[in-house]
Amino acid sequence: MEIFLLYFLFINIILFIVAGYDKYLAKKNKRRIPENTLFFLEAVGGTIGLLTAMFLFRHKTSKTSFIVKFTLIFLIQIVLIYLILIGKI
Repeated sequence: MEIFLLYFLFINIILFIVAGYDKYLAKKNKRRIPENTLFFLEAVGGTIGLLTAMFLFRHKTSKTSFIVKFTLIFLIQIVLIYLILIGKI
């Protein structure tokens, strides 16, 4: 269990930093980090890190397609966690 907690802490910190760096690149009009990279890191456990970065840095909060994809991944994670908890997976 400790390994999972450390993993989720690590992936969320990494995604928070990556999203913050992407915001920095956006302000400097430089080449950005692909959204698929952000979504992949979210899907493997970085939802909290990305959500925190979105609010703190006001990053991607006005882009509807990003919000929809973010929410879809989040909902899939909730369903998977529920299924694991009731023993279906």
